[in-house]
Amino acid sequence: MKPKIAVLMGGHSLERDISFQSGKRVATAAKALGYRVVSLDVDEHIVNHLRQEQPDLCFIALHGRFGEDGAIQGLLEAMGLPYTGSGVLASVLGMDKSLSKDIFLREGIPTPDFIALSTGAVKELGAANVVKDIIARLGLPLVIKPSSQGSAQGVNFVQKEEDITAALLGAFSYGDKVILEKFVRGKEVAVSVLGAERARALPPVEITPKKGHFDFQAMYTMGATEYFIPARLPDELAKKVQSLALQAHKALGCRDFSRVDFIVEAKTDTPYVLELNTIPGLTETSLFPMAAAHAGVDFTDLIGKIIVAALKR
Repeated sequence: MKPKIAVLMGGHSLERDISFQSGKRVATAAKALGYRVVSLDVDEHIVNHLRQEQPDLCFIALHGRFGEDGAIQGLLEAMGLPYTGSGVLASVLGMDKSLSKDIFLREGIPTPDFIALSTGAVKELGAANVVKDIIARLGLPLVIKPSSQGSAQGVNFVQKEEDITAALLGAFSYGDKVILEKFVRGKEVAVSVLGAERARALPPVEITPKKGHFDFQAMYTMGATEYFIPARLPDELAKKVQSLALQAHKALGCRDFSRVDFIVEAKTDTPYVLELNTIPGLTETSLFPMAAAHAGVDFTDLIGKIIVAALKR
């Protein structure tokens, strides 16, 4: 009898609806592979539901808070239930952009210069008074974003000094830590990674929104963004971003799969890692399955590879 897979989806994050889209596709693929599948919305009853179902494996199709931050991973470990994707520590590091960027810098992985501020630093220590120092270091325009959000939630591109305070307040509405990042003008590229010790980088995907930036709407609205696979990069540069993606994946201790987002500076062709996603989207418009398909791995086989890798652990 084939193992029983519990597909965990939904949850309480701002990406709940996207998680359902990912989870339903995963469940369909797992059923096509012959697994016994149960789909569970992750809420306050999840422990009881998991005890009732007694799955052989949990496939985590949760995005954002409680899904990618180590929370569900820690709960499943406490229950003795195996699961797909990265463990607790890698999830925590991937979710917190300031922590992951610190590790990237330590490992020699280029990432745009940044400053991380907490609500305590702003409210209790007067960090709002160092705006001019921040501009002196990072310049204008700059990017202000929550340290722990996915799908480009709460990201602001600030052109003027007087707009920084409002952008900070907006970013703090998503969490208690914010990143102020040097703006790098260039080409947005995503490299998905499949596997762990023998991980391989999939073809780079170039992302070109038809208007504005690659925000939440551009990510999940069919036709809002143009994609080029492989990315329109010279061969050596394409190999370099793939190598950096593998390096980032391993630096955080990721397993099974991840997606590393880059900006390739226009003037110098220098790639910078923006962030790493430990549970990339699995929807019809998501980059990870798109890259896998180009590499000859259809969605059902992709899910099968992730399940088999997790079951082997």
